[in-house]
Amino acid sequence: MNHILVTGGAGFIGSALVAQLVAGGNRVTVLDKLTYAGHPQNLAGIDCTLIEGDITDAAMLAMLFSDHRFDAAIHVAAESHVDNSIAGSAAFIETNILGTHRLLEAARAARVKRFLQVSTDEVYGALGEEGVFTTDSPMQPNSPYAASKAGADHLVRSWYKTYGMETIITRCCNNYGPRQHPEKLIPRMISNALAGQPLPVYGEGKQMREWIHADDHARGVIAALQRGTPGEVYLLGTGVERRNLELVELLCDLLGNQAHALITFVADRPGHDFRYALDISATEKALGFTPSIGFEEGMRATVDWYRSHPEWIETMLAWKGK
Repeated sequence: MNHILVTGGAGFIGSALVAQLVAGGNRVTVLDKLTYAGHPQNLAGIDCTLIEGDITDAAMLAMLFSDHRFDAAIHVAAESHVDNSIAGSAAFIETNILGTHRLLEAARAARVKRFLQVSTDEVYGALGEEGVFTTDSPMQPNSPYAASKAGADHLVRSWYKTYGMETIITRCCNNYGPRQHPEKLIPRMISNALAGQPLPVYGEGKQMREWIHADDHARGVIAALQRGTPGEVYLLGTGVERRNLELVELLCDLLGNQAHALITFVADRPGHDFRYALDISATEKALGFTPSIGFEEGMRATVDWYRSHPEWIETMLAWKGK
């Protein structure tokens, strides 16, 4: 059994990761600030230890790593909503860059064997109608969120080069699945449709995204942690792309009840990236990992989950964090 620290484990992707780590026989400690996007209910029924704390708190981190002998740390905690980063970037710089620095230093001082940074394809910027990002693509982030994640990734890489820490970075495409905060596209569309409220679509909805289920993302992260080479970057995706409007229309098809009539086009957000897409062939070869959840199957199950958990949606919308 390994003892693994997961930062941000009470959030969407973090809780999916914690569930799979525990199911795999690992001992897991979750460190989460429990902001508006993280809630203890996301860990209900999972045998893990939840510690409330802020990754920018160096003294707390030093005590945490002193009290526990972690074999590995998986860093998921981040401010992640692009719209919020445009409205106010300071929290993104503080949490995503300063917090990553302090976590790296605490892990280095405690001689934690492996440190995995969960990142995003948004660090590469945007694509046109064709092409894919590879690990050789230059970082050209277009939003404060993406820039803060790119900065954190550079720190993680430098701790490998400078200090010899066994660091690994994974960069993933857009996620979907249960327990995603209602501010995000898919749960927002589902919850709005169920409430008979407008379904806001930016611009003409022509932007394209690649989609992966959070459970597949978690499996990819674990594969990278277990079989990845220190200093490397692994891209996690599916090759399944949909325009935003196509995705919303699919959700409407699954929801029924005249949901299509609720689609409302709104002004596009500043600097809205047109398209992301990842070449995952190198990751598949290196890690022996391929996603297993089909897009239609996963989307249908996701809609069913939100339909059957209205109390979860209500709790998250009311939750302001601690």
